[in-house]
Amino acid sequence: MRIAVIALIAAFLTANVATAQDGRQEAAQAVISAQIDAFRNNDFDRAFGYASPGIQGLFGTPENFGAMVRGGYAMVLNPKVTRFGEAVEDGTALLQRLYVEGADGAGYLLEYRMQPVGDGWRIAGVKILPAPVPSV
Repeated sequence: MRIAVIALIAAFLTANVATAQDGRQEAAQAVISAQIDAFRNNDFDRAFGYASPGIQGLFGTPENFGAMVRGGYAMVLNPKVTRFGEAVEDGTALLQRLYVEGADGAGYLLEYRMQPVGDGWRIAGVKILPAPVPSV
C-alpha cells in the first residue's frame, strides 16, 4: 500500500512538471509568434519590445534592431510558414526551435534562446541551424 501511495505521488508530481514545462513552452512560443507578427506589420518598435534586456542594450534602438533583422534574419520578416519544433531547457534558458519558410520559398531552421524576464519570456538570441533536407 505504501509503495502504491508513493507511486501515485510520483506520478502526480511528474504530471505537474510536464504541465509546467508545457505552459512555459507555450508562453515562449507566444512571444516568438507575437514578434513575428510585429515583423509582418513592419512594427519594429513592438518587435524590439520582445527582445531581452541584453539584446535591447546591444542594439539600443528599434531602428538598429530592425536593420540587424533585415540584414541577417530576413526570413522572419514575412514568412509564408512557421512551425514550432522541439524545445529544451538548458538551466538558464529555453531553447525553442522554429521552422520558417521565408517569403523567398527557402526553408530555415531557427533556434530561439528564450530568457525568463519577470513573469514572462524575452528573446535573447536566434541562431540559424542547418535546415533538414526534405524527403522526396
